[in-house]
Parts: sequence; C-alpha cells; structure tokens
Amino acid sequence: MLDGCAIGDVFQSPGAEQMLAVTRAIDQGAGVLYIYGNYNGDIFNFDMAAQMADFEYDIRVKSVVAGEDVASPAALPGEPNRRRGVAGIFFVYKCAGAAARAGLQLDDVKRVAEKACANVRTLGVALSSCTVPKVGRPSFEIAGDEMEIGMGIHGEPGMRRGKLLSADAIVDEMAEAVLKDLPFRQGDDAAVLVNGLGGTPLEELYVMHRRLARILKEKGINLYRSYVGEYATSMEMAGASISLLKVDDELKEYLDAAADTPFFKQNQK
Repeated sequence: MLDGCAIGDVFQSPGAEQMLAVTRAIDQGAGVLYIYGNYNGDIFNFDMAAQMADFEYDIRVKSVVAGEDVASPAALPGEPNRRRGVAGIFFVYKCAGAAARAGLQLDDVKRVAEKACANVRTLGVALSSCTVPKVGRPSFEIAGDEMEIGMGIHGEPGMRRGKLLSADAIVDEMAEAVLKDLPFRQGDDAAVLVNGLGGTPLEELYVMHRRLARILKEKGINLYRSYVGEYATSMEMAGASISLLKVDDELKEYLDAAADTPFFKQNQK
C-alpha cells in the first residue's frame, strides 16, 4: 500500500536499488516509512535502501518490521521479533497509510504501525503446494487428503500436518491458536481478515468467515470489521489464513478511513 509517507513491500524480494528509487519518487519532505515482513532478505535490502536514502539524498527513513505468524516462534525477552510477516501485515499497511494521509508526522505514523503490529496475529493452513515458474515443480509435496496448519506463504514448515478436516474444524483449530496467542477479553473489538492463498474459491473463504464470526460471538468478542479475499497469496497454493486485529478507538479510526490504491479500495465508514 502506498499512501502518504507509508510504503510497504511493493515488490517481491525487492532490491535496495528498487526501494531507493521508490523512496525518492514518493518522498515529499516528510520522510518515508518502510513496512515489510520479517524475512532476512527483505531486512537486508530495506536497511540498505534506508542507508542510501539518508547518506545520498538526505531522506529520513523509518522502518517497521511486521511479524505476526503464530506458527513461528515468539521472541524471547530482549530478542528481536522472530516471527514471519504474513497476511496480517495488511492491517499495518492500512492503519499506517491512513495515519499518513491524516497528516501525522513520520514518528507518529511509525507508532501507529507498531501498534497495529503488536495487536495482530495470523495463522494459515495449506492444502497444496505452489509452483514457482522458474523452478517448474511444486515447492513441496502434500497429499490430496492432507493439510498443514501454520505453513508459511513461502512454504516454510508449519505446526502440524494431518488429514484434511472440515472447514469448521480447521477454523476451530486456527482460531484457538490465534486467540490464545493474543488474549482477548469479553467486550473487546476485533477486525478480521480471512485471506486466500491463491487457489481457494471465495465461497470457501466466506464459509471460514462464518465459523470464525460464530466463535468470536461465543467468546463475547465484537466483530468490528471484516475483510475476506486474496490479500497475501502464494502463487496458486490452495489454503487460507485468518488474522485478528485487536482494535481500540485510534485503530478503528485508521481502519475505517477511505483508501484508494491499485491493490485496495475502501469507502469511509
């Protein structure tokens, strides 16, 4: 998402020169915020681009590294985040972009992005592999009657592999893990993202959303806003992820704000 002084992971495995070019193109004097997933290659290239922007063009750059996948290990005290950034980063883009559009200064936009990062969790399920065109073969093997809970969008190992379950049973297992990792209390408000990985029909994503909404209602968690569709895909992989964002009044304001980008459009709530 490009909006104001917020810039996301707009290229697949972007190089530092690409990111520097985008940084120069969008900078309007207020500085630039990089938002990207927690992957070594991205960290290396974005950090290098930030250094070049500062040293060569005197552009102030801040970074927020998103990592909210509950299938990857949480950081120990004093350690940097070790979790993968997956579909929940959408909420970080959305809130930071709206904050930038509202005219907040760079440091405050970063604060909003970090707040969204701290309050979102994601878990996915893979039903098939994808085939990278350059490689020409599936990235991994999984039987037609199997699924893997927690597999990453690049095929990273998940939490468990087993026989394929019903949609409701899959959501039950995923929701339990997400809600346990980011404790909610009765009366809390949550935004939901049910994300397709590239090869799952929209109807099936809505079936998953139906079950997730019922679980939240049973636990006394208010479903504030829902997003269903393909937001973070993995080529033609069959599967889905669910993301929950715990929202307060500030995050609601930025989540509800209008957006108009090539990727995503939303009217003001």
